[in-house]
Amino acid sequence: MITRDPEQLLAEARAGSRAALARLITYVESAGEVHLATAALVYSPSVPHVIGLTGAPGAGKSTLTDQLISTALRHGSFGGENPFTRIAVLCVDPSSPFTGGALLGDRFRMQGHATDERVYIRSMATRGNLGGLSLAVPDAVRVLGAVGFELVILETVGVGQMEVDVASTADTTVVVLNPGWGDAVQAEKAGILEVADIFVINKADRAGTSETRRDLERMLDMGPATAWRAPIVETVASDGRGVDDLWNELTRHHHFLAGDERELRRRRRVAHELDRVLGALLRESVHSGAAVERYEEQLDDLIAGRTDPYRAARALLFQT
Repeated sequence: MITRDPEQLLAEARAGSRAALARLITYVESAGEVHLATAALVYSPSVPHVIGLTGAPGAGKSTLTDQLISTALRHGSFGGENPFTRIAVLCVDPSSPFTGGALLGDRFRMQGHATDERVYIRSMATRGNLGGLSLAVPDAVRVLGAVGFELVILETVGVGQMEVDVASTADTTVVVLNPGWGDAVQAEKAGILEVADIFVINKADRAGTSETRRDLERMLDMGPATAWRAPIVETVASDGRGVDDLWNELTRHHHFLAGDERELRRRRRVAHELDRVLGALLRESVHSGAAVERYEEQLDDLIAGRTDPYRAARALLFQT
């Protein structure tokens, strides 16, 4: 029978137990003391390199992820002599309205690696977070790092305007588009283009690829000049075309992040994570214990027009 002690689970997961690893990630997805104990146990400033893939549903992210796994296992680790030995994939899926769990499975989308001992694939539910990433995802990445995974590919649900939180968790954010991706102005409003370190035009064997590339180049030209200009890579993930080119750009971005840029990104990422935890704790504090009654009173006042949301929030936070 598998233990329930986080420290022992960590030792077993490091020794190769997938059941122990699965339970550790379940713990950081849960709430309460076991979550806090696990998160504290695995917390470290050293985390795996995280590649985030985002984009609209149907863009081919899962197929592209499957190809990236093969490429990462085959190549040296970002240009090094030694290939990655352990790769994890976190698939952040829509949450079930009944159980809160992930609606989409994981292994059936990446059958080529579902039984590979070097690869660990796990679905995680968004659990209603508007950004598409649950608060547990950064902790899950740390669990994987503590166990010995060197690379984590984070594939997100792809929910349009809300799907920008991936940039706060990933070292390199890849935005996957298809030919004929639609109104460039609307996409710019969505904010999804602003987070991209690399653009991928997947299904590039279809009509409209050159027009999509032209639109992206035009939008990049209109944007501010930065030290890193997001490259545009064309792929056909179904047969692997262009995936080596994508890996080369991922390697180039990894080298770009060396030094000050990596530290700046890490500081922004940690600050964003802290802000999200603070927000979650504040929400919890006003929805528990004696605060529930005060919360309901403020709702009554809002409905009656006796207050506004700002005064109500301050009253709840500061109990005025």
